[in-house]
Amino acid sequence: MLDWFKDGKFPLYLAPMARFTDIMFREFCKEQGADVMVTEFVQADAIIRDDPRLWETVDFTEEQRPMGIQIFGSNPVTMGQAARLLVDRLKPDFIDINFGCPADRVICMDAGSSMLRNPDKLGQVTAAVVKAVPETPVTVKIRTGWDDDTIVALQVGKIVENEGAQALAIHGRTKVQGYSGEANWPIIAEVAEALVIPVIGNGNIRSAEDVIRIRETTTCAGLMIGRAALGYPWIFRDIKHYLKHGTIPPPPGIEERWETIINYTRGIMARPFRQQRHSGDLGWMRPKFIALTKGMEGSRRIRGDLTKVNQIEDLERIARAHIAKYGEGLAR
Repeated sequence: MLDWFKDGKFPLYLAPMARFTDIMFREFCKEQGADVMVTEFVQADAIIRDDPRLWETVDFTEEQRPMGIQIFGSNPVTMGQAARLLVDRLKPDFIDINFGCPADRVICMDAGSSMLRNPDKLGQVTAAVVKAVPETPVTVKIRTGWDDDTIVALQVGKIVENEGAQALAIHGRTKVQGYSGEANWPIIAEVAEALVIPVIGNGNIRSAEDVIRIRETTTCAGLMIGRAALGYPWIFRDIKHYLKHGTIPPPPGIEERWETIINYTRGIMARPFRQQRHSGDLGWMRPKFIALTKGMEGSRRIRGDLTKVNQIEDLERIARAHIAKYGEGLAR
C-alpha cells in the first residue's frame, strides 16, 4: 500500500488541472494542508522529444512530496518510455496515467477519456507503464465512462488493478458531461467497495461537510479536490481544521487573498523558463487571476479589468483599488 494511505490516513489530493496547478500553486496548496500533489499532465511523446516546456511543467520541490507526475497518451510503448525518462530524471513518488481528460485536443489523440471506449488498450497502456518503472508506483485517473450508456468505471478499475496500478482516482462524471451536472458518487462508492487498491473520489467536493458525508457513505481511501481549490486554495486548511476541531476557521480577508495572488504571480514569473518565454508579460496568466479572485466580494466587477492585465503593476493597481473598496485597509 502507498505510504500516504497507511495507518488509517485519508489523504486530500490536489487534482491535476492543466494550466492551473503549476509548481507555485501546488506549493501554496501544500502549505494549506493538501497531502498529495500531482503535476499538470504532459504528453508522453513530447517528453520523449525532450520538449523543455514540459520539463518546466513537471518540475516540483521536495516539500511537495508525495508528488506524482501525470502523463497521457495511447501508445503503450511511448507511455512506458516517457514514464522511464521521468522517473530517471525527477524520481517522483508515483507516475499517474490520465484516462479521464475530456478535452477535444486530447480526445483527438485517442488519449484521456477516449481510452474509456477501449478498456483492453487502456489495460495495455497501464501494464506497459507499470513494467517500465517497476520501482515506482503507478496510479490511474479515470471518469465513470464515455457517456451514461457506457459506464465502465468498475470494469476499468478491475483492469488497472490487475495490471498493477496501486491506486485509482475516479472523477464522478462522464466524458460527455464534461464538468457540468453532479458527480455520480454511487458509482464511485461501488468501485471503491469492489477493488482492493485505494480508490480516490473526485467531483463536487466544495466543503468540509462534503468530505464528512463522503467518508460516511463510501469506502473511498482519499479525496481529490479540483476546481474548488482554484478559487479558494484555503479549502484544504478548512477541511483539516474541521476534521480536527469540528469548526471552520474564518476565511482569509481580501488583503490576505490579494497578497497571496501577487506573491504567487511573482513566484511564477521568477521561474527561469517563464522569464525566457514571457519577459514579464502576464497576459497568459489572466485566467489564473480570474479563478483566484472568484468568490471574493466584488470580484465580478473587477473581472473585466483582470482580462486586461499585462504587467505586475496592473495587477497591483487592481488589488489596491479592490482592497480600498472592500477591504479593511490599504494594500502595502
